[in-house]
Order: sequence, then structure tokens, then C-alpha cells
Amino acid sequence: MSETTHTQLLIVGSGPAGYTAAVYGARAMLKPLLIQGMQPGGQLTITTEVENWPSLIEIQGPELMVKMEEHARAMGAEIVTDIVTKLDLSQRPFRAECDSGNVVTADAVILATGAQARWLGLPSEEKFKGFGVSACATCDGFFYRGREVLVIGGGNTAVEEALFLTKFASKVTLVHRRDSLRAEKILQERLFKNPKVEVIWDHELLQVKGSESPLGVTGAILRSTKDGSTREIGGDGIFIAIGHAPASELVKDQLELHNGGYVKVEPGSTRTSIPGVFAAGDLTDHIYRQAVTSAGMGCMAALDAEEFLAEHGQAGAPDPTASELPEHAPAE
Repeated sequence: MSETTHTQLLIVGSGPAGYTAAVYGARAMLKPLLIQGMQPGGQLTITTEVENWPSLIEIQGPELMVKMEEHARAMGAEIVTDIVTKLDLSQRPFRAECDSGNVVTADAVILATGAQARWLGLPSEEKFKGFGVSACATCDGFFYRGREVLVIGGGNTAVEEALFLTKFASKVTLVHRRDSLRAEKILQERLFKNPKVEVIWDHELLQVKGSESPLGVTGAILRSTKDGSTREIGGDGIFIAIGHAPASELVKDQLELHNGGYVKVEPGSTRTSIPGVFAAGDLTDHIYRQAVTSAGMGCMAALDAEEFLAEHGQAGAPDPTASELPEHAPAE
């Protein structure tokens, strides 16, 4: 049976931004309700070793997210395993409809739904994700020190990933389906000057090759986009670099977006184009896309939300005997 509940602070999403917002929101006595979404823990749950989280020399991605969830719960945040399917930001209290049928109304909302790397959709790509196939050079590049890797793509993302990987890999092969790159000219110039980089033009990834025990990448089969012929190339890792897609579907017709769908926030804050709605993490960040920067933005969002609620006389632990807000008052 569906239920309708009200919360001062609703957090949508459960990556580093969402869980950090929950910690800070709970410490501010806002009793936040966090709805985890389709992938509890976010992108780090498909990452193996994490070696760039401050204070932890190495930790498995899923383990880190379990610890962040435990921390948020310990602070007093309520965490629900559900998916928000519809979000009405047209008036306050804001209204979220969930896949379970439950409805949540909220005085303030923090969006932390993240962004998903774009994938090619190959079965072999899916098989080796986290075992030699990655979409984040800054996350996983260190593990390919002295080894050969492939980067698939031809835009800024691909060239930036390839250049970053030259710090570690002995050779980086960039595979692009066209005969010219779409990346900025200055990035192309740096790429072509780097002695560690080879570019294979007019080819696309057809299949990831790998070993079974242990599971790992050993190379790839490439297909010519001109004549359809195939060739096999060796490599220890494959980085898919065809861009990221921010998970802004819920708010695409309600909030101001930019840079291909990322939620736009005011500079130096997490405030969106609707008062009382805040956004943090990869949903807003098309530049850094790191767990630690997402966590920092989650902190900012909770502090921004606390300030907003205080300005509207709604901060701190609510009186359980007090009546709720007037039925769907217009957003200010």
C-alpha cells in the first residue's frame, strides 16, 4: 500500500554527493530522507580499487560506498531503497513519486543523481567492466603503469584521457571511427606530439578480448569503418571515452541545464534555478567528476539547504506536533 510522507530535506541519489549531503543534513537536525535510486552507491560500486580517497591508501569502491551509507545512517539520515520516477518542482512542498508507489513531499531537495559514462553497449565491454574496461582514466590509470592501453573515442574526453594515461602507460593507442578528431585543436596538438601515443583512424571497437581466469583484458578486435575489415590489437586495458550523460531526466524540463544536460548551479554554490532545489556531484560537474569533489559538493548542498530552510523558518528539528506546510504552496 502506498504512503505519503513529508520531510524537511529530500536527497535524491546515493553516491558520494548524496551520502555526504545526508551526513551534513542530519548533523544540522534536518532529518534528511535519502532515496538511493537505481544504482545505490553510484558509479563507485562498479570500480575496484580506489586509491585517491583521502586517508585511505586503498579501498574497494563498493566497500567505500557501504561505509558512506553506514556513516549517513549513524548520523540519523533515513535511507530508502527506492527510485524517484517523477519529481514536481513547480511548487513547495516539492513532490516526489517513487517506483514503489510511495510519495514524498519536501521543503527542500538536493539532487545527487550523478552522471553515467556513455558505453558502446557491447556484450564483451559489459563483461570486462572493472576488469580491464574502464570509463575513467583518472580513477584507474595508475593500475596501468608500464602497460599498453587503448582509448576509444575522438572528442575532448578521449584526448584528455589518452594524455592522462601517458603518465602511466608505456603506450596509448587512440582508436577513432573517423579520420579526424573532434577535440579542441590545442588538445590534438599535445596528443600528436606525445611519443607514447599512436592513433588508429577509421576504426571502431568490435569486441574486447580477454582471459577468463583471472578475468582480464588482453586486447581488442577493431573493425574498419570504411571497408568492414577487422584487425586484432593487444592491450592490457581499454578506456571507453565517448563522453558522459548526466542523469538529469527527472528535471530536464524544470531546471536550467547547460553543457549537454548538466544541471546549472550558481557559481560558488549548489543553488539551482528554483529556490529550495540544490544540485551536487556529477549531475552538475562536467569537469572534475571525482568522488572527493562530489562529496565536497554534497557538503555544500546540505549547508545551502540548511540556510534556505532557516530563512523560511523551517531549519532544525521540527516539532512533531506541528502541522505540515500548507497544501502545495507555490514555489518562491
